[in-house]
Amino acid sequence: MNTLKTTMLMALLMALMVALGGVFGGHTGMTIMLIIAIGMNFFSYWFSDSMVLRMYNAQEIDRTDAPELYGLVEKLAGNAGLPMPRVCIINEDAPNAFATGRNPSHAAVAVTTGLMRVLDYNEISGVLGHELAHVKHRDILISTIAATMATVISYAANIAQFAAIFGGGRSSDDDRGGIIGMIATAIIAPIAAALIQMAISRSREYSADEGGAEICGNPNYLASALEKIEYYAVHGAPLPEATPETAHMCIINPFSGHVFSFKSLFSTHPATAERIARLREQAQRMHIR
Repeated sequence: MNTLKTTMLMALLMALMVALGGVFGGHTGMTIMLIIAIGMNFFSYWFSDSMVLRMYNAQEIDRTDAPELYGLVEKLAGNAGLPMPRVCIINEDAPNAFATGRNPSHAAVAVTTGLMRVLDYNEISGVLGHELAHVKHRDILISTIAATMATVISYAANIAQFAAIFGGGRSSDDDRGGIIGMIATAIIAPIAAALIQMAISRSREYSADEGGAEICGNPNYLASALEKIEYYAVHGAPLPEATPETAHMCIINPFSGHVFSFKSLFSTHPATAERIARLREQAQRMHIR
């Protein structure tokens, strides 16, 4: 069901992107936006992992650098039936983690030094299980493509709005939109794109929580970890390298409690309390206290 929902949302997002080009540029604009969508998807597929790791200043480590962490990832990857991913550490106090990579064979998991300090061994295993579930479900690629297309739609809408206001958006094509319709579309399209992107992100988080609990063997490990990470996200300093465009990758939104704007009302993650409640229920079904 989650896979079908995600597929439909991704198709809707691409359709919105193509339609935006059609409104402002007729057949030519539609074709241009379709080419941009395909190009951005291709670029995201091959390069998103290295770009994100560089953005967060994540340093790849081996077994000698952090034997306990490396060994835990190795154990959990075996539980999940996954190839061993690259393991990276981010030297930041804010506890958080994410996974990236276009497929399980090119995956990386990254944790902050703050997470390693704040959480115990079992809680870290819950977090890593969650991230490896994202890898197994190929959620990183899906979310990255969705975020890329939403960003392109927002930029295109801003340009088109400017062009419409100053008369540059007119086209000789018979099917071009009127000036009022163009401006309305330029306003509505980015909001619709953001809503779709957030819906995709939220739908994948629940699946990763459930899958991660199975990988680590105890849903309570992840539930306890989420409680602690949420507390520091709300009351502590945010992750400095985090951006709204990459917030969906983290296990907890790094901007929780720090940003209030119209955009912040569109959540990339389900409510942490609801995630914890679901994990507690999963533990009961597994007869784990």
